[in-house]
Amino acid sequence: MKKTYYLFNPGRISRKDKTIKFVPHDDDGNDLPARYLPVENVEDLYVFGSLDANSSMYNFLGKNNISAHFFDYYENYSGSFMPKESLLSGKVLLAQVKHHMNKKCRISIAQRILVGAVYNMLKNLRYYQTRGKGIEAEIARIEHLEQSITETTDIESLMGIEGNIRKSYYHAFDQILNDFSMEGRSYRPPLNEVNALISFGNMMCYSQCLRAIHQTQLNPIISFLHQPGERRYSLSLDLAEIFKPILVDRVIFKVLNKREIQAKHFENDLNRIIMKESGKKIFVLAFESRLQETIRHRSLKRNVSYKYLIRLECYKLIKEILDIEPYKPFKMYW
Repeated sequence: MKKTYYLFNPGRISRKDKTIKFVPHDDDGNDLPARYLPVENVEDLYVFGSLDANSSMYNFLGKNNISAHFFDYYENYSGSFMPKESLLSGKVLLAQVKHHMNKKCRISIAQRILVGAVYNMLKNLRYYQTRGKGIEAEIARIEHLEQSITETTDIESLMGIEGNIRKSYYHAFDQILNDFSMEGRSYRPPLNEVNALISFGNMMCYSQCLRAIHQTQLNPIISFLHQPGERRYSLSLDLAEIFKPILVDRVIFKVLNKREIQAKHFENDLNRIIMKESGKKIFVLAFESRLQETIRHRSLKRNVSYKYLIRLECYKLIKEILDIEPYKPFKMYW
């Protein structure tokens, strides 16, 4: 089974026969013992430290269908190296563009994506409501806003509703979390520990969605809920809306409330909060564990991992744009 490898240390990667040779560096720039990763075991790389590699190395990664996702010092997603697309389909591409350009088709898909995202957010909140957390007001506010989703006629209005729902949703975090306060969503820079975790986790989810899209015939730059833009894979942002409550927020609640990640795992750097390497490793381990968890899929009648659920979402979108079967977003049913 192929695995995801996370490279936290700065270092150098090169090809060594049928393996990826990674030579990490210590704080003084000295070489540490090399690690050898057999290519048949590697699905993708997440790079959090400065990495040296040449074009021959990237050719090697591409030929072996290995992607690499890069994050800067402040945990911001920088970009990805993706192998050459092998599942190109002119039919799917034209259909995807057609559904994006058709206002009625696009708003319908976008509404359903947001409905799925809101359902999963409410699922999280109701779980904690049954455990004595006083978040009734936030749930009621989201339920009220949710009723307006299907009444929208343009993307701008829909995104406005999404923003207000997110505001109420994140407001509930202060009640759910035991030892940390969120105090509203802050992006660049994140102003406290919870916001730093959310930003980091969302970028991890975004990368997973990008990889899943790349494993299908969809084009990652043609989206429905988010506006396509320069230098971003906007369809990944669409899918991430559905899976952030399941993959990111649940992990954040777990690692903070179980004190796996504590204040000591963060530091203040130029008026922004960032995670130390030790904190990143704890979160990544919990996130990866979540991805590998399985559920009994109602339609497939077999166990599938959370990671594979993202790819199934891509397949459902393909069926929608090819007019095979209406798209229904994934909703937590447990």
